[in-house]
Amino acid sequence: MDQLPENKKIVLFDGVCNLCEGAVQFIIKHDKKDVFRFASLQSEIGKKLVSERGLDPEEIDSIMLIVPGVAYYRKSTAVLEISRDLSGGYSLLKNFLGLPEGFRDLIYDLIANKRYKWFGKKYECMIPTPALKAKFLD
Repeated sequence: MDQLPENKKIVLFDGVCNLCEGAVQFIIKHDKKDVFRFASLQSEIGKKLVSERGLDPEEIDSIMLIVPGVAYYRKSTAVLEISRDLSGGYSLLKNFLGLPEGFRDLIYDLIANKRYKWFGKKYECMIPTPALKAKFLD
């Protein structure tokens, strides 16, 4: 893929993490305005997008939100920035951006470091249904 879809925010996620896949499904369900597109960190496009931001794809294992032409966010900030565009009152979570990032990321890292133990790990990325395939970058 040479160009990113216009006016779409890109969510990069750990494609072998059950918690992360559940989070993607949650975002899709509450993305009533069709704001987001998705790619796993393990995919070629995921690695390319991380690398283009001057980061080492081998060192990124947390959720990342890319707003093309604007910014990128990682960890707790990515989660809270994603919440801004979700339906069902979840946009109120953005208010936690007022907490210090270090504190938020401490909680994020605690969960992230235990995610495989608590939620399990799979050895293949999820395969979206044909209806959802358009939301995923190749």
